Amino acid sequence: MYNLEYRQLGKTGIYVSRLCFGSLTIGPAQSNLSIDDGAEVILKAFDCGVNFIDTAKLYKTYGYIKRALEISKKQNIVISSRSYDYTYDGMKKSLDEALHALSAKSIDIFGLHEQEDVYTLKGHHDAIRCLMDAKKEGKIKAISISTHNIKAVEAASIMPEIDVIFPLLNYKGIGIGDGDAKGMENAIHKAKLNGKGIYTMKPIGGGNLIGEVEKSLKYVIDNQDIDSIAVGMQSENEVIANSMVFEGKEVPSDIKKTLRNTKRRLLIDWWCEGCGKCVERCSMGALKIVNGKSCVNPDLCRLCGYCSTVCPQFCIKII
Repeated sequence: MYNLEYRQLGKTGIYVSRLCFGSLTIGPAQSNLSIDDGAEVILKAFDCGVNFIDTAKLYKTYGYIKRALEISKKQNIVISSRSYDYTYDGMKKSLDEALHALSAKSIDIFGLHEQEDVYTLKGHHDAIRCLMDAKKEGKIKAISISTHNIKAVEAASIMPEIDVIFPLLNYKGIGIGDGDAKGMENAIHKAKLNGKGIYTMKPIGGGNLIGEVEKSLKYVIDNQDIDSIAVGMQSENEVIANSMVFEGKEVPSDIKKTLRNTKRRLLIDWWCEGCGKCVERCSMGALKIVNGKSCVNPDLCRLCGYCSTVCPQFCIKII
């Protein structure tokens, strides 16, 4: 029996489990599971009490979520998605695509993907206006932004149009674009005081803290300013283990062993700019720049994660 905690996202009236299913991991950008296999992982999350799924237009995971909802018949699942669009028409098209792909009349949360600061938010004025109209029409319940940057959290925290903020946070600050974990904690606290719903991403640093999963999860779980935490999960065992950590329970030794023995790999995302900092950091010679992008030799890589700590674009993950 699982007993996850549920909280309201700010002042939205939307109640979500503190463990949010991060769907990027099951999709084509990472594990590339089949629709049925990915849906089974989501269904296990539902069984464990998770009622909150994070996705995005970029992730191409709407099909997995739709399939899981068709099988489960659950009516209380909260979905959050977003798009990079900055024009009114572009955002309208992305929202309509999401509704069509999910066979839904409305989606709980929709927003702006990867905002950096007050200037990028101003540049998305027309997209925000579109979302405000969609909210009035009942197509969405709340408007969100996602960000890796402290400055964007600070800017969004005083914008009445923004209901929910989805920032990056882990105890080492891996992936924070303009500061450290303490700085992000402070920005989140101010946003929370201003009534914003807060759910965070990358608690395990894009897999780079995989050797410290429980410590990493407890760091964000213990932060009372955070309503929910999105964790990327690609197997039923990961779902079970994470659910138990969120409930303060001991993860069974057999599941721990299975997860420790899971074969993983270094993933370098497509937006790598080939700066070479990761190559300089790698003591094993596993990385090199090819055609302007960093490439990994899996035979030499020991998955230490040190390269990710120097990547200015947060391109390097362990999956």
